[in-house]
Formats: sequence, C-alpha cells, structure tokens
Amino acid sequence: MLHLLFELAIYTTNIIESVHRQFRTLTKTKGAFPNDNSLLKLLFMGIQNASKKWTMPVRNWSLTISQLSIHFEGRLDKALNLGL
Repeated sequence: MLHLLFELAIYTTNIIESVHRQFRTLTKTKGAFPNDNSLLKLLFMGIQNASKKWTMPVRNWSLTISQLSIHFEGRLDKALNLGL
C-alpha cells in the first residue's frame, strides 16, 4: 500500500523533472538570447509542448484510490462521494 504512494510521488516528480529536462534541452542548443523576452517565449513554447503530456491520466489511479479508501476507511468517503 505504501509503495503505491511512493510510486505516485515518484510519478509526480518525474513530470517536474521532465519539464526541467525539456527546458535544459531547449536552452542548451542556444548560445545566448538577445533579451529576456526571447528566452521567455522559448520556455513558453516548451511548456505548451510539455502540457500535451500532462493530460495523460495518472497510472493505476483507481488502484491507488481503492487502496487509500481501505487504509483510511471512512475518511475519504465524503471527498470521493462514496456511500452517498
């Protein structure tokens, strides 16, 4: 059960690291930027490309929720609209 929470945390961290990796890839190929706006525009486009990946569903989310609802019996019912 606890390993599922760690997998979720690692998955979230991997998303952040993926964005940072993409930023490094974008900026590494450029020697210098003429001004701050050119850098911001490049990073904005990088975020636009990365956001396509953010729409993917979280892996094993239903399994994680079911395990959490068993572990925290009754505490998640209201938040998840269970038993209403």
